[in-house]
Amino acid sequence: MQRSVYATASQEAFLEGHVEAFEALGGCPTVHIRYDNLRPEVKQVLFGRSRTETARWAAFRSWYSFSAFYCTPGEEGAHEKGRVEHEGGRFRRKHLVPAPEVETLAELNERLAAIDLAEDARHVHGRPTSIGFDFEAERELLRPLPADGYDCGIDLTPVVQRNGRITVRQSYYSVPAKFIGAKVRVKLRANELLVFDGCKVVARHPRLTRRYTAHDILDHYLEILLVRPGAFAGASALAQAGAEGTFTKTHEAFWAAAKAKCGDRDGTRLLIEVLLLHRQLPAEAVVAGMTTVVKVGSVNPDLVAIEARKAIEDTDLDEDDDLDGTEADAGDDQDDNTADEGAKVISLHTRRLPPDPRTQLLDMAKYDRLLAPPAPPRKQQKGTSA
Repeated sequence: MQRSVYATASQEAFLEGHVEAFEALGGCPTVHIRYDNLRPEVKQVLFGRSRTETARWAAFRSWYSFSAFYCTPGEEGAHEKGRVEHEGGRFRRKHLVPAPEVETLAELNERLAAIDLAEDARHVHGRPTSIGFDFEAERELLRPLPADGYDCGIDLTPVVQRNGRITVRQSYYSVPAKFIGAKVRVKLRANELLVFDGCKVVARHPRLTRRYTAHDILDHYLEILLVRPGAFAGASALAQAGAEGTFTKTHEAFWAAAKAKCGDRDGTRLLIEVLLLHRQLPAEAVVAGMTTVVKVGSVNPDLVAIEARKAIEDTDLDEDDDLDGTEADAGDDQDDNTADEGAKVISLHTRRLPPDPRTQLLDMAKYDRLLAPPAPPRKQQKGTSA
């Protein structure tokens, strides 16, 4: 059985756990599955085994075509679940005591998957064959899975507030600034939240578990901060980017060099221009471009873009060389040198460019004009009648 840990005990996590279990087993039970009277599945307990199920749970069961056997509430139905409680306690004591230290839920789930794989070789007391061997003999009894997977998320349509955030389950998530005031479609899942513009995903957040907490992405506010660079240093999105590792020490070094050369206002704008490159280029390439440009004493975003593209080309060339698995022989050195004389690529660091003597690398007046108040309308003079 596939075991997974989710951030919440919501109905979305309950359904996604079923989907992962069915995929790990390779099918669905043909008779029924035994359940306690959990709130994600049971809306009201009636007489006997009758239950009023929730709408989404009923739709989920219909999708996978299996029946639910609900146990009797209380101590009277404790014997109806077999060795479920015992197995849960055994697994926790053996593999989760002491509690494992991980950075993310994904890392914890990877460990659990490795443990489940090793559990296939375990022998239950009194049985000569292993768990994995017995399951392979029973796998053919399962019903095949549907061709299409079941979408366990919830669709919501919140309105983007003035601060560029949406409110979902009393938690706040940022969206790109261009959607302020508009209504967006949100897919709320067990461990993540997706924001769509049509069919395109424009924001992806980890699901928050505490009320009144916020998760901001720095890229969503770059257009606003480009106009008001003074708010960049104190932005909560910048603090979260630093904690998550997306705003690296290389970014801080470039920012310090830009402020030392052009001042705080224009230097911050140069950094934001570089951050906008992350939308088109891989993060590793942009970081490599910033490192090279700072070494030669420049803070021009255009040079960062050039060096970033060179880093991408160098990476592609290295991958091609690894795929070929061949090296040039000593006899081919003369031909290689002759070919290099015709076209030679020299990086900025190799050329050792002198520091740029200009104090203003870019014209920042275009951003200042956006802050200027609009001119008042001119009054029309009344004409005299003939």
